[in-house]
Amino acid sequence: MDSTKAIDEQVAELYRSESRRVLATLIRLLGDFDLAKESLQEAFQAALEQWPQDGIPRNPRTWLVSAGRFKGIDALRRRGRGDALLGAVAQDIKEPAADPEGWDDETIQDDQLRLIFTCCHPLLPQEARIALALREVCGLTTEEVARSFLVAHEAMKKRIARAKERIRTERIPYEIPSRTELAKRLEAVLQVVYLVYNEGYAATAGDTLIRRNLAEDALYLCRLLVDLLPEPEAIGLLALILLHESRRTARTDENGDLIPLEQQDRTLWDQERIGEGIDLAHRALVSGRFGSYTLQAAIAAVHAVAPSVEATDWDQIVRLYDLLLARASTPVIELNRGIAVAMRDGPSAGLALVDALLDRGELADYHPAHAVRADLNRRLGRTDKAAASYRRALDLARQEPERRFLKRRIAETSG
Repeated sequence: MDSTKAIDEQVAELYRSESRRVLATLIRLLGDFDLAKESLQEAFQAALEQWPQDGIPRNPRTWLVSAGRFKGIDALRRRGRGDALLGAVAQDIKEPAADPEGWDDETIQDDQLRLIFTCCHPLLPQEARIALALREVCGLTTEEVARSFLVAHEAMKKRIARAKERIRTERIPYEIPSRTELAKRLEAVLQVVYLVYNEGYAATAGDTLIRRNLAEDALYLCRLLVDLLPEPEAIGLLALILLHESRRTARTDENGDLIPLEQQDRTLWDQERIGEGIDLAHRALVSGRFGSYTLQAAIAAVHAVAPSVEATDWDQIVRLYDLLLARASTPVIELNRGIAVAMRDGPSAGLALVDALLDRGELADYHPAHAVRADLNRRLGRTDKAAASYRRALDLARQEPERRFLKRRIAETSG
Protein backbone atom coordinates (compact mmCIF):
# COMPACT_ATOMS: atom_id res chain seq x y z
CA MET A 1 0.00 0.00 0.00
CA ASP A 2 1.25 3.51 -0.78
CA SER A 3 2.57 5.45 2.18
CA THR A 4 0.43 8.28 3.51
CA LYS A 5 3.07 10.82 2.50
CA ALA A 6 3.20 9.53 -1.07
CA ILE A 7 -0.58 9.65 -1.35
CA ASP A 8 -0.65 13.16 0.10
CA GLU A 9 1.78 14.24 -2.63
CA GLN A 10 -0.35 12.60 -5.33
CA VAL A 11 -3.49 14.29 -4.02
CA ALA A 12 -1.68 17.63 -4.05
CA GLU A 13 -0.62 17.04 -7.67
CA LEU A 14 -4.18 16.04 -8.58
CA TYR A 15 -5.42 19.26 -7.05
CA ARG A 16 -3.02 21.26 -9.18
CA SER A 17 -3.84 19.39 -12.40
CA GLU A 18 -7.51 18.42 -12.06
CA SER A 19 -9.29 20.72 -9.62
CA ARG A 20 -10.51 23.17 -12.30
CA ARG A 21 -12.08 20.36 -14.34
CA VAL A 22 -13.66 18.73 -11.30
CA LEU A 23 -14.99 22.13 -10.19
CA ALA A 24 -16.53 22.79 -13.62
CA THR A 25 -18.41 19.50 -13.43
CA LEU A 26 -19.57 20.10 -9.86
CA ILE A 27 -20.84 23.56 -10.82
CA ARG A 28 -22.95 21.98 -13.57
CA LEU A 29 -24.21 19.16 -11.36
CA LEU A 30 -24.98 21.27 -8.27
CA GLY A 31 -26.00 24.49 -10.01
CA ASP A 32 -24.17 26.73 -7.54
CA PHE A 33 -20.61 28.10 -7.74
CA ASP A 34 -20.00 28.48 -4.02
CA LEU A 35 -21.53 25.12 -3.10
CA ALA A 36 -19.42 23.46 -5.81
CA LYS A 37 -16.25 25.02 -4.36
CA GLU A 38 -17.13 23.81 -0.87
CA SER A 39 -17.87 20.33 -2.23
CA LEU A 40 -14.58 20.29 -4.16
CA GLN A 41 -12.62 20.99 -0.98
CA GLU A 42 -14.55 18.30 0.91
CA ALA A 43 -13.94 15.78 -1.88
CA PHE A 44 -10.17 16.32 -1.72
CA GLN A 45 -10.29 16.12 2.07
CA ALA A 46 -12.14 12.80 1.75
CA ALA A 47 -9.42 11.58 -0.63
CA LEU A 48 -6.73 12.41 1.93
CA GLU A 49 -8.64 10.42 4.56
CA GLN A 50 -9.81 7.41 2.50
CA TRP A 51 -7.11 6.72 -0.07
CA PRO A 52 -4.37 5.74 2.42
CA GLN A 53 -6.70 2.92 3.60
CA ASP A 54 -8.50 2.04 0.35
CA GLY A 55 -5.81 2.82 -2.20
CA ILE A 56 -5.94 5.36 -5.03
CA PRO A 57 -8.91 4.65 -7.34
CA ARG A 58 -8.36 3.71 -10.95
CA ASN A 59 -9.85 7.02 -12.12
CA PRO A 60 -9.19 9.63 -9.41
CA ARG A 61 -10.93 12.46 -11.31
CA THR A 62 -14.27 10.67 -11.53
CA TRP A 63 -13.96 9.55 -7.89
CA LEU A 64 -13.53 13.19 -6.87
CA VAL A 65 -16.56 14.27 -8.92
CA SER A 66 -18.70 11.55 -7.37
CA ALA A 67 -17.52 12.35 -3.85
CA GLY A 68 -18.02 16.06 -4.38
CA ARG A 69 -21.52 15.52 -5.71
CA PHE A 70 -22.48 13.44 -2.67
CA LYS A 71 -21.12 16.17 -0.39
CA GLY A 72 -23.03 18.86 -2.28
CA ILE A 73 -26.33 16.98 -2.20
CA ASP A 74 -25.93 16.35 1.52
CA ALA A 75 -25.30 20.05 2.09
CA LEU A 76 -28.37 21.03 0.05
CA ARG A 77 -30.55 18.60 1.97
CA ARG A 78 -29.30 19.88 5.33
CA ARG A 79 -30.02 23.45 4.29
CA GLY A 80 -33.30 22.38 2.76
CA ARG A 81 -34.79 21.60 6.16
CA GLY A 82 -35.04 25.35 6.70
CA ASP A 83 -35.28 26.48 3.10
CA ALA A 84 -37.95 25.05 0.83
CA LEU A 85 -36.24 26.29 -2.33
CA LEU A 86 -32.94 24.60 -1.53
CA GLY A 87 -34.80 21.46 -0.57
CA ALA A 88 -36.55 21.41 -3.92
CA VAL A 89 -33.22 21.87 -5.72
CA ALA A 90 -31.76 18.97 -3.78
CA GLN A 91 -34.70 16.79 -4.81
CA ASP A 92 -34.16 17.76 -8.45
CA ILE A 93 -30.61 16.41 -8.44
CA LYS A 94 -30.47 12.73 -9.31
CA GLU A 95 -28.45 10.47 -7.08
CA PRO A 96 -24.93 9.94 -8.40
CA ALA A 97 -23.85 6.59 -9.74
CA ALA A 98 -22.87 4.20 -6.98
CA ASP A 99 -19.70 3.27 -8.88
CA PRO A 100 -17.51 6.35 -9.42
CA GLU A 101 -15.70 4.53 -12.22
CA GLY A 102 -18.92 4.77 -14.23
CA TRP A 103 -18.56 8.50 -14.80
CA ASP A 104 -17.81 9.59 -18.38
CA ASP A 105 -14.30 11.08 -18.24
CA GLU A 106 -14.70 12.94 -21.52
CA THR A 107 -17.90 14.58 -20.24
CA ILE A 108 -15.99 15.86 -17.22
CA GLN A 109 -13.36 17.43 -19.48
CA ASP A 110 -16.02 19.04 -21.67
CA ASP A 111 -17.64 20.64 -18.63
CA GLN A 112 -14.96 23.35 -18.75
CA LEU A 113 -16.29 24.38 -22.16
CA ARG A 114 -19.88 24.29 -20.87
CA LEU A 115 -18.82 26.54 -18.00
CA ILE A 116 -17.24 29.05 -20.39
CA PHE A 117 -20.49 29.27 -22.37
CA THR A 118 -22.42 29.76 -19.13
CA CYS A 119 -20.09 32.57 -18.06
CA CYS A 120 -20.49 34.18 -21.51
CA HIS A 121 -24.29 34.00 -21.55
CA PRO A 122 -25.93 37.13 -23.05
CA LEU A 123 -28.10 37.57 -19.94
CA LEU A 124 -24.96 38.53 -18.03
CA PRO A 125 -23.52 42.05 -18.29
CA GLN A 126 -20.71 42.29 -20.85
CA GLU A 127 -18.13 43.45 -18.28
CA ALA A 128 -18.92 40.51 -16.00
CA ARG A 129 -18.65 37.68 -18.52
CA ILE A 130 -14.90 37.53 -19.04
CA ALA A 131 -14.18 38.40 -15.41
CA LEU A 132 -16.34 35.51 -14.21
CA ALA A 133 -14.77 33.10 -16.69
CA LEU A 134 -11.25 34.09 -15.68
CA ARG A 135 -12.14 33.59 -12.02
CA GLU A 136 -14.02 30.30 -12.34
CA VAL A 137 -12.52 28.64 -15.44
CA CYS A 138 -8.98 29.96 -15.34
CA GLY A 139 -8.73 29.96 -11.55
CA LEU A 140 -7.27 33.44 -11.27
CA THR A 141 -7.80 35.10 -7.91
CA THR A 142 -10.26 37.97 -7.69
CA GLU A 143 -7.30 40.28 -7.10
CA GLU A 144 -5.59 39.08 -10.29
CA VAL A 145 -8.78 39.54 -12.31
CA ALA A 146 -9.27 43.02 -10.83
CA ARG A 147 -5.70 43.93 -11.77
CA SER A 148 -6.21 42.81 -15.36
CA PHE A 149 -9.33 45.02 -15.59
CA LEU A 150 -7.66 47.91 -13.72
CA VAL A 151 -10.45 48.09 -11.15
CA ALA A 152 -10.51 47.88 -7.35
CA HIS A 153 -10.55 44.44 -5.72
CA GLU A 154 -13.85 45.03 -3.91
CA ALA A 155 -15.53 46.28 -7.08
CA MET A 156 -14.46 43.16 -8.96
CA LYS A 157 -15.56 40.92 -6.07
CA LYS A 158 -19.05 42.42 -6.22
CA ARG A 159 -19.16 42.18 -10.03
CA ILE A 160 -18.36 38.47 -9.95
CA ALA A 161 -20.79 37.81 -7.09
CA ARG A 162 -23.62 39.54 -8.98
CA ALA A 163 -22.89 37.49 -12.09
CA LYS A 164 -23.02 34.22 -10.14
CA GLU A 165 -26.28 35.27 -8.49
CA ARG A 166 -27.73 36.11 -11.92
CA ILE A 167 -26.84 32.65 -13.20
CA ARG A 168 -28.62 31.08 -10.23
CA THR A 169 -31.75 33.23 -10.25
CA GLU A 170 -32.16 33.17 -14.03
CA ARG A 171 -31.43 29.43 -14.08
CA ILE A 172 -28.92 29.91 -16.89
CA PRO A 173 -28.14 26.38 -18.12
CA TYR A 174 -24.71 24.79 -17.98
CA GLU A 175 -24.66 23.61 -21.56
CA ILE A 176 -23.14 24.12 -24.98
CA PRO A 177 -25.76 26.11 -26.92
CA SER A 178 -27.29 25.31 -30.29
CA ARG A 179 -25.24 26.02 -33.40
CA THR A 180 -27.07 29.32 -33.98
CA GLU A 181 -26.49 30.51 -30.42
CA LEU A 182 -22.95 29.16 -30.52
CA ALA A 183 -22.08 31.47 -33.41
CA LYS A 184 -23.48 34.47 -31.50
CA ARG A 185 -21.34 33.73 -28.45
CA LEU A 186 -18.23 32.55 -30.24
CA GLU A 187 -16.33 35.85 -30.04
CA ALA A 188 -16.69 36.08 -26.26
CA VAL A 189 -15.80 32.42 -25.78
CA LEU A 190 -12.72 32.72 -27.99
CA GLN A 191 -11.61 35.70 -25.92
CA VAL A 192 -11.90 33.65 -22.73
CA VAL A 193 -9.90 30.76 -24.21
CA TYR A 194 -7.30 33.26 -25.44
CA LEU A 195 -6.98 34.83 -21.97
CA VAL A 196 -6.82 31.43 -20.29
CA TYR A 197 -3.99 30.47 -22.65
CA ASN A 198 -2.18 33.75 -22.04
CA GLU A 199 -2.21 33.05 -18.30
CA GLY A 200 -0.84 29.57 -18.99
CA TYR A 201 1.80 30.86 -21.44
CA ALA A 202 3.07 33.62 -19.14
CA ALA A 203 1.58 33.70 -15.65
CA THR A 204 0.77 37.14 -14.26
CA ALA A 205 2.31 36.24 -10.90
CA GLY A 206 3.83 33.37 -8.96
CA ASP A 207 6.93 31.20 -8.96
CA THR A 208 6.75 29.84 -12.50
CA LEU A 209 6.70 31.41 -15.96
CA ILE A 210 4.41 28.77 -17.44
CA ARG A 211 1.20 27.39 -15.93
CA ARG A 212 1.26 24.22 -17.96
CA ASN A 213 -2.16 22.90 -16.96
CA LEU A 214 -3.88 26.11 -18.05
CA ALA A 215 -2.06 26.13 -21.38
CA GLU A 216 -3.04 22.51 -22.05
CA ASP A 217 -6.64 23.17 -21.00
CA ALA A 218 -6.86 26.12 -23.40
CA LEU A 219 -5.48 24.01 -26.26
CA TYR A 220 -7.97 21.23 -25.52
CA LEU A 221 -10.91 23.64 -25.30
CA CYS A 222 -9.91 25.38 -28.52
CA ARG A 223 -9.83 22.04 -30.36
CA LEU A 224 -13.35 21.36 -29.07
CA LEU A 225 -14.51 24.77 -30.32
CA VAL A 226 -13.07 24.16 -33.78
CA ASP A 227 -14.83 20.80 -33.90
CA LEU A 228 -18.12 22.43 -32.86
CA LEU A 229 -17.85 25.47 -35.11
CA PRO A 230 -14.90 25.54 -37.55
CA GLU A 231 -15.04 29.29 -38.11
CA PRO A 232 -11.85 31.01 -39.36
CA GLU A 233 -11.15 32.85 -36.09
CA ALA A 234 -11.56 29.68 -34.02
CA ILE A 235 -9.12 27.99 -36.40
CA GLY A 236 -6.82 31.01 -36.19
CA LEU A 237 -6.80 30.89 -32.40
CA LEU A 238 -6.00 27.17 -32.45
CA ALA A 239 -3.12 27.91 -34.84
CA LEU A 240 -1.84 30.65 -32.54
CA ILE A 241 -1.91 28.41 -29.46
CA LEU A 242 -0.16 25.56 -31.28
CA LEU A 243 2.59 27.84 -32.58
CA HIS A 244 3.25 29.30 -29.15
CA GLU A 245 3.09 25.88 -27.49
CA SER A 246 5.68 24.59 -29.96
CA ARG A 247 8.31 26.72 -28.15
CA ARG A 248 7.37 25.77 -24.59
CA THR A 249 10.36 23.59 -23.70
CA ALA A 250 12.83 26.17 -25.03
CA ARG A 251 11.44 29.13 -23.05
CA THR A 252 12.87 28.21 -19.64
CA ASP A 253 16.04 26.55 -18.37
CA GLU A 254 16.34 23.72 -15.85
CA ASN A 255 15.88 26.23 -13.00
CA GLY A 256 12.70 27.67 -14.50
CA ASP A 257 14.44 30.89 -15.52
CA LEU A 258 13.29 32.75 -18.61
CA ILE A 259 15.25 32.30 -21.86
CA PRO A 260 14.75 35.23 -24.29
CA LEU A 261 13.74 34.42 -27.86
CA GLU A 262 17.18 35.26 -29.27
CA GLN A 263 18.83 32.75 -26.91
CA GLN A 264 16.39 29.86 -27.33
CA ASP A 265 17.59 26.54 -28.75
CA ARG A 266 15.35 26.28 -31.80
CA THR A 267 16.09 22.59 -32.21
CA LEU A 268 13.85 22.12 -29.16
CA TRP A 269 10.86 23.67 -30.93
CA ASP A 270 8.13 21.14 -31.68
CA GLN A 271 8.08 20.83 -35.46
CA GLU A 272 4.87 18.79 -35.51
CA ARG A 273 2.96 21.56 -33.75
CA ILE A 274 4.61 24.17 -35.95
CA GLY A 275 3.47 22.32 -39.06
CA GLU A 276 -0.10 21.95 -37.79
CA GLY A 277 -0.20 25.57 -36.67
CA ILE A 278 1.03 26.89 -40.03
CA ASP A 279 -1.49 24.75 -41.92
CA LEU A 280 -4.35 26.03 -39.75
CA ALA A 281 -3.20 29.66 -40.05
CA HIS A 282 -3.13 29.32 -43.84
CA ARG A 283 -6.59 27.75 -43.80
CA ALA A 284 -7.96 30.69 -41.81
CA LEU A 285 -6.20 33.30 -43.95
CA VAL A 286 -7.42 31.96 -47.30
CA SER A 287 -11.01 32.13 -46.03
CA GLY A 288 -10.81 35.91 -46.24
CA ARG A 289 -12.86 36.12 -43.00
CA PHE A 290 -10.02 36.27 -40.55
CA GLY A 291 -9.44 38.57 -37.59
CA SER A 292 -6.90 39.34 -34.88
CA TYR A 293 -6.22 35.76 -33.73
CA THR A 294 -5.39 34.64 -37.26
CA LEU A 295 -3.07 37.60 -37.80
CA GLN A 296 -1.31 36.87 -34.52
CA ALA A 297 -0.95 33.26 -35.69
CA ALA A 298 0.58 34.50 -38.96
CA ILE A 299 3.13 36.53 -36.98
CA ALA A 300 3.93 33.49 -34.83
CA ALA A 301 4.34 31.43 -38.01
CA VAL A 302 6.96 33.85 -39.38
CA HIS A 303 8.91 33.43 -36.12
CA ALA A 304 8.47 29.64 -36.23
CA VAL A 305 10.10 29.17 -39.66
CA ALA A 306 13.03 31.53 -39.05
CA PRO A 307 16.38 29.85 -38.27
CA SER A 308 17.37 32.72 -35.96
CA VAL A 309 16.24 36.11 -34.70
CA GLU A 310 18.58 37.82 -37.17
CA ALA A 311 17.21 35.82 -40.10
CA THR A 312 13.57 36.54 -39.21
CA ASP A 313 11.52 38.38 -41.83
CA TRP A 314 10.92 41.44 -39.67
CA ASP A 315 9.51 43.46 -42.55
CA GLN A 316 6.73 40.91 -42.99
CA ILE A 317 6.09 40.94 -39.24
CA VAL A 318 5.78 44.74 -39.20
CA ARG A 319 3.32 44.59 -42.10
CA LEU A 320 1.27 41.96 -40.29
CA TYR A 321 1.20 44.17 -37.19
CA ASP A 322 -0.06 47.01 -39.36
CA LEU A 323 -2.95 44.79 -40.47
CA LEU A 324 -3.53 43.71 -36.88
CA LEU A 325 -3.68 47.30 -35.63
CA ALA A 326 -6.27 48.10 -38.29
CA ARG A 327 -8.53 45.42 -36.75
CA ALA A 328 -7.65 45.63 -33.06
CA SER A 329 -5.83 48.79 -32.06
CA THR A 330 -4.53 48.24 -28.54
CA PRO A 331 -1.48 49.64 -26.72
CA VAL A 332 0.00 46.14 -26.31
CA ILE A 333 -0.18 45.48 -30.05
CA GLU A 334 1.45 48.88 -30.63
CA LEU A 335 4.20 47.89 -28.21
CA ASN A 336 4.81 44.62 -30.05
CA ARG A 337 4.90 46.46 -33.37
CA GLY A 338 7.50 48.81 -31.86
CA ILE A 339 9.68 45.80 -31.02
CA ALA A 340 9.38 44.54 -34.60
CA VAL A 341 10.25 47.99 -35.98
CA ALA A 342 13.33 48.04 -33.74
CA MET A 343 14.41 44.70 -35.17
CA ARG A 344 13.83 45.88 -38.76
CA ASP A 345 15.02 49.50 -38.61
CA GLY A 346 17.23 49.59 -35.54
CA PRO A 347 16.73 50.26 -31.82
CA SER A 348 16.44 54.05 -32.22
CA ALA A 349 13.40 53.72 -34.50
CA GLY A 350 11.73 51.29 -32.13
CA LEU A 351 12.58 53.35 -29.03
CA ALA A 352 10.90 56.44 -30.49
CA LEU A 353 7.66 54.47 -30.86
CA VAL A 354 7.89 52.89 -27.41
CA ASP A 355 8.70 56.23 -25.73
CA ALA A 356 5.70 57.87 -27.40
CA LEU A 357 3.48 54.99 -26.32
CA LEU A 358 4.62 55.16 -22.70
CA ASP A 359 4.31 58.94 -22.67
CA ARG A 360 0.60 58.51 -23.44
CA GLY A 361 0.25 56.81 -20.05
CA GLU A 362 -1.82 53.78 -21.09
CA LEU A 363 0.99 51.33 -20.31
CA ALA A 364 2.42 53.18 -17.31
CA ASP A 365 1.87 50.15 -15.03
CA TYR A 366 2.58 47.47 -17.65
CA HIS A 367 6.00 46.11 -16.79
CA PRO A 368 6.81 44.59 -20.23
CA ALA A 369 6.64 48.08 -21.75
CA HIS A 370 9.31 49.36 -19.37
CA ALA A 371 11.38 46.22 -19.99
CA VAL A 372 11.23 46.86 -23.74
CA ARG A 373 12.29 50.51 -23.26
CA ALA A 374 15.15 49.29 -21.07
CA ASP A 375 16.29 46.72 -23.62
CA LEU A 376 16.30 49.20 -26.49
CA ASN A 377 18.31 51.68 -24.41
CA ARG A 378 20.70 48.87 -23.50
CA ARG A 379 21.22 48.06 -27.18
CA LEU A 380 21.98 51.74 -27.80
CA GLY A 381 24.57 51.77 -25.02
CA ARG A 382 22.50 54.06 -22.77
CA THR A 383 23.12 51.97 -19.67
CA ASP A 384 21.86 54.52 -17.10
CA LYS A 385 18.51 54.87 -18.84
CA ALA A 386 18.35 51.11 -19.36
CA ALA A 387 18.96 50.41 -15.67
CA ALA A 388 16.30 52.93 -14.61
CA SER A 389 13.69 51.34 -16.88
CA TYR A 390 14.65 47.83 -15.76
CA ARG A 391 14.16 48.95 -12.16
CA ARG A 392 10.72 50.34 -13.00
CA ALA A 393 9.81 47.05 -14.68
CA LEU A 394 11.03 45.15 -11.62
CA ASP A 395 8.85 47.27 -9.34
CA LEU A 396 5.80 46.25 -11.38
CA ALA A 397 6.62 42.60 -12.15
CA ARG A 398 4.93 39.95 -9.97
CA GLN A 399 6.27 36.78 -11.53
CA GLU A 400 9.47 35.42 -10.03
CA PRO A 401 11.25 34.19 -13.23
CA GLU A 402 10.71 37.60 -14.81
CA ARG A 403 11.90 39.33 -11.66
CA ARG A 404 15.10 37.25 -11.63
CA PHE A 405 15.67 38.08 -15.30
CA LEU A 406 15.20 41.81 -14.66
CA LYS A 407 17.56 41.72 -11.68
CA ARG A 408 20.25 40.18 -13.89
CA ARG A 409 19.71 42.90 -16.47
CA ILE A 410 19.97 45.59 -13.79
CA ALA A 411 23.27 44.10 -12.59
CA GLU A 412 24.60 44.02 -16.16
CA THR A 413 23.66 47.63 -16.92
CA SER A 414 24.61 49.05 -13.52
CA GLY A 415 28.07 47.51 -13.34
